[in-house]
Amino acid sequence: MLVAGVDEAGRGPLAGPVVAAAVILDPRKRIRGVRDSKVVDPEERVELAAKIRRGALAWSVAWADVEEI
Repeated sequence: MLVAGVDEAGRGPLAGPVVAAAVILDPRKRIRGVRDSKVVDPEERVELAAKIRRGALAWSVAWADVEEI
């Protein structure tokens, strides 16, 4: 069984677009440093994002603007 981690960010239909992301990682291949992005400094976040994209079994990012919502 595969499990996807999902998160969203945005203010909702009144204030702007909503962005959602999902990723499926191989549980046997841990990526060092992956934790709550709010406690990771910006440079490390960029490096981790690249590692996650390279190591993910699957990942996707999608957004919906106010008009679509």
